[in-house]
Amino acid sequence: MLKTRVITAVVLLAVLLPVLFQPSPWPFAWATVLMMGAAGWEWARLNGLPGTGALAAGAALALACVWTLLIGGLHAPPPWVWSAASLVWVLGGAYALRAGPAGWPRIARGVRLALGAALLWGAWLAIVQAKVHGINFILSVFCLVWMADIAAYFGGRAFGRRKLAPAISPGKSWEGVWSGLAGVILLGFTWVHVIDLKLAVDSPSLYTLLVQRHGWVSLLALVFLAAMSVVGDLFESLVKRAVGAKDSSGLLPGHGGVLDRIDALLPVFPLALALISL
Repeated sequence: MLKTRVITAVVLLAVLLPVLFQPSPWPFAWATVLMMGAAGWEWARLNGLPGTGALAAGAALALACVWTLLIGGLHAPPPWVWSAASLVWVLGGAYALRAGPAGWPRIARGVRLALGAALLWGAWLAIVQAKVHGINFILSVFCLVWMADIAAYFGGRAFGRRKLAPAISPGKSWEGVWSGLAGVILLGFTWVHVIDLKLAVDSPSLYTLLVQRHGWVSLLALVFLAAMSVVGDLFESLVKRAVGAKDSSGLLPGHGGVLDRIDALLPVFPLALALISL
């Protein structure tokens, strides 16, 4: 199992890193269209649209991303787009987690499918716009999510006692969440005072932009973003638990599906762009 995970991770990095580090954002944008098409297919399957219908849903989401690129290129959308996405994630995430796995199937399937498509499209647009901001910026957002996850894992293993959401994800603990938040704050401090100051970066990081725009309040912004990465993770876990699925698919051997890899990223990228656009 570990060997399979490592091989899959190496292949993914071999594909994604070259386009991520291209100066032009276009190769990365086209690569992420394929990723979101796969995620749309997985979402449709998890929400009761089998076979050809799920494939059509994934293709429709990919075409929506292509259409967006063709009509707008890589121009930044108005800031209200990020504000609207933030509102949906904060209020909708709270509602979904409060209702739990039993409440999710009670929502009409058409609403669930449309909501997933909108959230995936919004996250894709935010990821592409993050690349437009610069390589250092997009890496700083990716690393925020990865740090929150890694620190939460080790903190939960070492100190975890109180379950965070046992009906949704039994392995997560409040101690893990606090560890993740501490890790993100440490990462932000390091990025602002070491990476952005001492290395030849192509753009300011998310952390530096937050400090420039919000001063000490940027600390609360980092805590908020780290917490929302947990919400993204729990939301996907809730949907899978509601239908009795372990993984979103088997597209990535050893890792599950695309949604399993990007769930925590989905709310963070739109929210990050909303915070720096205030």
